Amino acid sequence: MSVCEDCKIKSAAAKVLNVEELEHLGQNCAEVHFKNGETILQQGALSSNIIYLQNGLAKIHISSNSKDQIIKISKAPLFIGVPTTLKDKINQYSVTAIGQATVCFIDKNLFKRFIIENGEFAYEIIVDLCCSELDYFKICLNRKQKNTTGRVADSLLFFADKVYENDKFALPLSRLEFGNFIDTSRENVCRILSEFVEIDLISLNGKNVEIKNKKSLETISTHG
Repeated sequence: MSVCEDCKIKSAAAKVLNVEELEHLGQNCAEVHFKNGETILQQGALSSNIIYLQNGLAKIHISSNSKDQIIKISKAPLFIGVPTTLKDKINQYSVTAIGQATVCFIDKNLFKRFIIENGEFAYEIIVDLCCSELDYFKICLNRKQKNTTGRVADSLLFFADKVYENDKFALPLSRLEFGNFIDTSRENVCRILSEFVEIDLISLNGKNVEIKNKKSLETISTHG
């Protein structure tokens, strides 16, 4: 049995591959473990592999005019870098591990071959890209339509519901990164978090957060 065939965290696309294809996949991919803050994919570097985030979190960010902008936070399992790897020879953004992360680097030529030769594989990749695009549309809409307080509330709920699935969690971002994530300053993030503590919406100890009044936080997120 190949390494990929025995993998317990196969993507939906990999699950439709036959034994021979999984064997080829195992011969043309490498599993790498990353620590917090380590670069998984570097903007401006030669693009040669598709990234499959097996475990952990990663931030996707773009540097422009000496400023680094966090585009989104991605949670495993999912593919990262498919558009930039298949379309361009040079990576158009960076991907950095948040906490411990495990990644499979897949040779892009084999990945292209699977897309051309296996319609079910191609379909699952399209579905994955569609989900990613819709998630990003939601992020953009929240950034444009909600005020800063609403965006902070929305992000806390995102980490609680989508990332950790627990109302008690450690923020994976510094206050500066948090501000970058929601397009505001570190000072605004600190002020709003303090206000949430004062009205007993959350408790806060360093990066450790506990949501104490989720219904009110959801109301702020919705109407912010």
